[in-house]
Amino acid sequence: MEGQTNGGIGFGIASMVLGIVALVMSCCFYFISIPCAIIGIILAGIALSGHKEGRGMAIAGLVCSVISLIPAAIIIISGVSFMSSLGV
Repeated sequence: MEGQTNGGIGFGIASMVLGIVALVMSCCFYFISIPCAIIGIILAGIALSGHKEGRGMAIAGLVCSVISLIPAAIIIISGVSFMSSLGV
């Protein structure tokens, strides 16, 4: 076990934390949610590629990050639609 790093655990935890933050912020603060979700997806991909440890947290972060993009996209699309109906 010597010489191995626990990078998978760190990336998994970071992905999960960013996914939860993105999920909580997705309805009101989409400008915070979208970057957190994108970074969470990237970190989950890094954690899932080859590391055994931190796999569950990485999957949880990936799921939360992807789910948080849905309300943010709906808010942006409805805002653009509303602004275009006003002629702005």
